[in-house]
Parts: sequence; structure tokens; C-alpha cells
Amino acid sequence: MKIKNILKYLIVVFAAILWGACTSTEAEDKFDQSPTERLNAQKKELNDLLLSSPEGWKVVYYTDSTQLGGWTHVFKFLPDGKVDMASDFNSDTDVYRSQYDIQLGSTVSLVFTTANRIHLLSESDNYPTSALVGKGYLGDFQFFYYGQENGEIIFRTNRNFQELRFVKATAADWTNVAGNIETIDHLSGGIDTPLFKILEINDGTAVHQFDFDYNIDARFGVATPLDGTSTQSYNMALSFTPTSAIVKPAIVVKGQKLSEFVYDSTSDSFIATGTGGVSASIQFTYQPSFVTDDFRRLLPANANVVYGHDRSILTAAPTNSRLFIQLFREIEAALPAGTTLERVQPYFNTPTGSYIEYRLRSAAGAVTRIYHFFTLTVDQQNGIIFLNPTASWRAGSTFANAVPIAPPAFLKDMDDQLTNPDGLYFKREDFTVGATNTVFTFTAVSSPFRMTTWAFQ
Repeated sequence: MKIKNILKYLIVVFAAILWGACTSTEAEDKFDQSPTERLNAQKKELNDLLLSSPEGWKVVYYTDSTQLGGWTHVFKFLPDGKVDMASDFNSDTDVYRSQYDIQLGSTVSLVFTTANRIHLLSESDNYPTSALVGKGYLGDFQFFYYGQENGEIIFRTNRNFQELRFVKATAADWTNVAGNIETIDHLSGGIDTPLFKILEINDGTAVHQFDFDYNIDARFGVATPLDGTSTQSYNMALSFTPTSAIVKPAIVVKGQKLSEFVYDSTSDSFIATGTGGVSASIQFTYQPSFVTDDFRRLLPANANVVYGHDRSILTAAPTNSRLFIQLFREIEAALPAGTTLERVQPYFNTPTGSYIEYRLRSAAGAVTRIYHFFTLTVDQQNGIIFLNPTASWRAGSTFANAVPIAPPAFLKDMDDQLTNPDGLYFKREDFTVGATNTVFTFTAVSSPFRMTTWAFQ
């Protein structure tokens, strides 16, 4: 090809490219708005979306599913920048009104600008575990807008940039929040509920049991195997509906994903059902998964050791059972006005015997000590101690001046638990409460009674 023909060809190609560029709308679509105009358009889009759902929006907010569960929130956005909100964060499921704003920054974000239920997850001084001291529940009240998909609004959280989706709420979602609390309470257990939990998995051919250590406040459980047939452990972040606990991530059994554990009132358990005999359940039991031999420190004939429940601090310990707290309050309610039950403390193998001291302090500061003597026996194979009660009761301002008395009626229910003929488990705990003293618990073998004590030696 001659050079002049080549030049003509290149000119034609170049002209075609220019013509295509001039007629393309792609560049116009991208650049016909300034960044501010595009953000304003997104702001209007988000605002219109928030107002578009007749019953508002719902989100199950998992702030960090590696250590925390999910909290359900429902929102009804109003045209004047107000928002009605309810949640299952705690038993207060009432609807509260506050303000929100759609703010412009590097992107468009939804900000709940005045305090409401969502802010309970972001308060740093309110935390569910020791690992989250000063961090709270790791929640946000600002969410970056990332569009919509299948009728859902897509956000990313401010703190860790995780995806969060708002789904259209129904009228039932607003009333269901209170129903969630009932399910939460079923898993937490009532005053008469056994204190320990297990996860039981049936793979269709065999049953495997796991200790289920569940933190009520964090809505998070860890299941560890109890037999040698499995090495699998499960970390379980839970959220709730009026009928079930939802586990994240799902438990996979024989290729089946089990995530919805439905509450069964007959067995007082939560059951997830698959096919072909596959199932999983969360059950309550009086039997602890692991029994220690801490009882051995009580055995020497001259042990002379004491473990005391101190009212000033230990009554708030999370290891106290609801039954213990109720019995403690009933005793104080039966005492003269202003008198408190200051101590409950068993002494073992002292030079004057073994006994439980109930220490009372009057409003004027006078101290009365009531002693109930017992003999100690131990089932070493099963790790159970027995505080066998005697008929000997004494009372005085000190042990030295104590005189015989009849069994006080107001102490009967508490004393019956400590001297239960079915015995107690005695365990050293791996935490402290308010002091450096080692913490030990006394847990009934056949009732939901557990008392938290300090070692005083």
C-alpha cells in the first residue's frame, strides 16, 4: 500500500473513533453530575427508600459473630427526621422515638443522631464479657449506604465495615420483639431450671454430646465435645424469634445445615430437625459436664478451711443461681427492718467441728452469728460432698459465747439446700470477683442452687 493511501486510511479510522466518542453516552452518564450532585441523588434515594416501607424495616444486627450474637431491631422512619424503634436488647421492648439524619461524607450514611435502642450496642461502659471491657457490644449507630438489592437496603457498618441489610418489616415484626424475649428467657432458664446445658447431635447413626457454655448477655455459646468420638467444637452466635433460637453459623451434620432450634415446651429444650434422623438439641441438665476434685482440700481432718459468701460484693456474682438469690432475699425479708444477712459461710474440719455460719447485722451494727453443725462425707468417685446436718444449732455475737437455739425458720430453705441429702459439687472457678480471693462455688446435685464464695485462707 502506498504511503498516501496509508495516511488516508489512518485518517478515516481516527475520524471514526472521534465520532464514536462524541456520540457515546457512557461518558456523559458518568460525568454529567458533580460528585456532590451524585451524593445528593444517593441521599434522596436512601431517604425515599427508608420512607417507602409501610411497616418500616427490620435488621438482625450481629456486631461480631465470632464472640457475640444478634439483636433484632425494627425501625419506622418518618418524614420529619424522626424514627420509631424497638429492639430485643433487653426486656424493654417498648417503641421509642428519636431522630435520624442522612449525612454526606465520602459516601452517604444513615446516622441515628439521638439516643435510642440501637445505641445500647455502642456504649463502651456496657459490656457482656471481660474481653469486651471498655468496648461494649461493638455496635454502631452510623451505617454507610451501598445501594439496594431484592427489596433490601444494603449498608456497611462504621466500625468494622461489615455488611448489614435492612429488610422490609411487617406489622407482626413489631409485636414479635416481645416474643423474642420469651424465647431468650427459655434459653436462659428460670428459677427452677437446671443450671447446666449440653448440645446433643444425632447424625442419624450415633449421638454425640457437647458441653454448651452459654453467655446470656453475649448471646454466644461454645460447644465442646464430651466424648472421644468427636473433636469438633462449635462457636454459636444466637439470635431469636418468638419460637426459636437461630444459630450462626449453622451446624453442619452429615451435609445438612441446622440453624433453627425450635423451643419445645414439653421437654424444655431447643431442637433443630433435619432429615434421615439428623437432629441437634440444646438441653438442660443438673449434671455438670466436668466434675473437679477440688473437694480434696476439704478432706484433711485438720483442714480448718472456710468459704464465705459475702453480701457486699458476691451477691452480684454471675455464678449465683436465681434460686440462691431468691432464698437470700427471702431471708432478709423475714428479718427486722434494716437487718441484713451479711455472710453465709461453711467451715470445714475446724478444731470445734464443721458448721455453716449465718452472720446477721442489724441496722445499728450489732452482729449475730448463727451456727448449724454438720458432718462431712464425700463421694470421691463422683466428686460430690455431703454436708450432713446435725440437730445442733447455736447463736451468739461470737462463736465463744454462742448458746444452743432451736432451728430458725427463716433459714430453713437456704439451709436445706446446703445440707441437701443429694449433695453438692464444690468447684474452684477461674475468675475473681471484687477481690483477689479465690472463688469457689457450691452447686446442688439435684436442684438449681449455686452459691458463690471466697476462700478465706
